[in-house]
Amino acid sequence: MGRRRDARTKIELGDFQTPPDLAAEVCQLLCARGLAPRAIVEPTCGTGGLLLAALDAFPGAARALGADINEAHVGAVRTRLRERPAGPEVDVEPLNFFTADWAARIAGLPSPVLCIGNPPWVTSADLGCLHSDNLPEKRNLHGHAGLDAITGKSNFDISEWMLIQLLSWLDGRDAALAMLCKTSVARKVLGFGWRAGRRIASAAIYRIDSARHFGAAVDACLLVCELGAAGPPRCAVFDRLDAAQPGGEIGHVDGRLVADLARYRRWQHLIGASPYPWRSGIKHDCAAVMELRRTGDRLHNGLGEAVEVEDRMLYPMLKSSELARDGDATPGRIMIVPQRTIGEDTAGLADAAPRTWRYLAQHRAALDRRGSSIYRGRPPFAIFGVGDYTFAPWKVAISGLYKKLRFRVVGPEAGKPVVFDDTCYFVACGSRAEAELVAALLGSDIAGEFFAAFVFWDAKRPITVELLRRLDLRRLADELGRSAELAGLGVRAADTARDPGSC
Repeated sequence: MGRRRDARTKIELGDFQTPPDLAAEVCQLLCARGLAPRAIVEPTCGTGGLLLAALDAFPGAARALGADINEAHVGAVRTRLRERPAGPEVDVEPLNFFTADWAARIAGLPSPVLCIGNPPWVTSADLGCLHSDNLPEKRNLHGHAGLDAITGKSNFDISEWMLIQLLSWLDGRDAALAMLCKTSVARKVLGFGWRAGRRIASAAIYRIDSARHFGAAVDACLLVCELGAAGPPRCAVFDRLDAAQPGGEIGHVDGRLVADLARYRRWQHLIGASPYPWRSGIKHDCAAVMELRRTGDRLHNGLGEAVEVEDRMLYPMLKSSELARDGDATPGRIMIVPQRTIGEDTAGLADAAPRTWRYLAQHRAALDRRGSSIYRGRPPFAIFGVGDYTFAPWKVAISGLYKKLRFRVVGPEAGKPVVFDDTCYFVACGSRAEAELVAALLGSDIAGEFFAAFVFWDAKRPITVELLRRLDLRRLADELGRSAELAGLGVRAADTARDPGSC
């Protein structure tokens, strides 16, 4: 029981201590970048790895502040400090980052200030599940609206919140921020800082081997921001801490975060409003009831029950994994689709499809337990991501979860249109010829270059509707010399006006 409690505490506090060799390598890099702080701050110092390494690397520092929510860690750091030779004034306190007045503490320090650390690698949702108090006041950090806020985009990493606060408290100071964090967090913090007008003079991301250093299978990095004056919104990305040259450059251009500035500059003229709207697959959040498998001439649900429903309510289904895998994408499941449009009243199923109504009614408790608030106040058995486009005979689809750009032509199966789960995206087409042309355009090298300018492959869902919607297929067809083919399908050729854009 004690071991389980210790594991829970480690997760809750994000308690993954920085190994001494990594701490030393980080500080060596900061020295090589020319940093010479007069004050050092480590707001989540743990057992002191980074704080002590910084004191060794920067003997010119006059003040240092360390803090941690874990009083045992604070005691350990104080003991280690007493064993060191005399040095700068160092204060280490047991503080909760979310309630301490860090703005006042930082304001009293001499410049330049180095804020260094390894904040917790957990999300607000993780801590909510643990009923933890070690998190900030819950709010929609990036101001997401509508379904994005309801269905999870308002969830955030605790370190993301911390780093954004530190950027604010250090804004305008001669200072530097050097933090070990998830690479996705580093990008979000930079994006927030650039949008909010924080004075970031320069920024760099250095990838680290998190499996070797922390035993964690996550894409992680050292984020370094030198502050004080506003520089161009771009960030060099290095493949490792000792890399001499960056492997690429990300940036913030025209209100969006760009994964590869060089590719963006080359293909930004393809940005536009595409004539093919991208859609998400069907969201039902109850696979055990809504998704069936066929065994011989019988249907079974995920609970192992034999199911009898009207055939017209059933549609062959492709999951994200089936779209992404090599070889043919063959539907392995069948989905019950009780609505043709979002919000459609399902009461009519009782007469129009009594077996389906009876089956869903038998499992209403499970359907009513669906956690997302999007189902509240909706008709019984409601689903989302459904409309006329769902029932188009031909589609071009892609998985949002896998690290590959694979656009598939998906046609009818046994005379019925194929539907997708909500981690898939697709465009609806009226014919096979249209779907094959659209897939050929999307699968071109130029389209791949375009998407590579925006996609971050380490993201939980690297392919998004927002990403796919940026590419105007008319402009792409014009670039590839296939405008006439697209026009032959009733889609006008590309507007030759270009978005100026700049980096």
